[in-house]
Amino acid sequence: MFRRSLAVALFVVAFAAPAFAQDKLPVVASFSILGDFVKNVGGERVALTTLVGPDGDAHVYSATPADAKNLAAAKVVFVNGLGFEGWMDRLVKASGTKAPLVTVTRGIKTRRLEGGHGHDHGHSHAETDPHAWQSVANAKIYVANIRDALAKADPAGKADYEANAKAYLETLDALEKDIRSAVGGIAEARRRVITSHEAFAYFEAAYGIDFVAPQGVSTESEASAQDVAKIIRQIRAQKIPAVFLENVSDARLVKRIADETGARIGGTLYSDALSGAEGPAPTYIDMMRHNLRQLAEALGS
Repeated sequence: MFRRSLAVALFVVAFAAPAFAQDKLPVVASFSILGDFVKNVGGERVALTTLVGPDGDAHVYSATPADAKNLAAAKVVFVNGLGFEGWMDRLVKASGTKAPLVTVTRGIKTRRLEGGHGHDHGHSHAETDPHAWQSVANAKIYVANIRDALAKADPAGKADYEANAKAYLETLDALEKDIRSAVGGIAEARRRVITSHEAFAYFEAAYGIDFVAPQGVSTESEASAQDVAKIIRQIRAQKIPAVFLENVSDARLVKRIADETGARIGGTLYSDALSGAEGPAPTYIDMMRHNLRQLAEALGS
């Protein structure tokens, strides 16, 4: 009798487990940083697929048939927008998805970079900077937009999404306080760094560190010899103390600039993607704290 009851129980569990999994809301996020926001708000109620994974460059991503399949099955698709995912419109069309496309930067005051943030990169017109997540205040807007979209798609989970978002927003408040405190401890004259592409203008505007980059807002653009020569002169004239590599960019350009100027390489900043689970930046909060440590160590001495 006991064996029979156990068999029945196992049978029920075996068939109930997939049904429970199917109850999760299938959602898609375009890239790893956005995926982390969605995971924090969605919690156990969502089945999340992230298209551009850790250390992946969303500027130059090539969508796959599997991506189209994931979009077709999704109930909500989250994108950064602002021209960040130039391949997304084609993917949406190819997938035939009926899911709402939620642009999480809605409501953010965007920045436009004329000729590469005041530095001439050969752009003939102003570009919208898509890297809005580099300001924690903007990250909070992302979270609110995600919370509202998930609650709309899954009204039964509204209380859960609101509670998750509230807890995460409190963590973001603490993060912002720490960033302001750490930057405040760096002498103003030393708050200047070089990075490989224009990904940190929102961080600069929010926290007061000046970032100079030889590339534009996309890693697709290439810096000209004239751009590089101009930056080398600027480093020497302004005594810019450090240059930084990025996890999504070719390191050779920044290393060349460091070699020619004597500026120290301050480490690797995470700009457009998280690291893998074993790396220093597997979540957004880890990423921002890692970048902050790298900046403080390079500029504080």
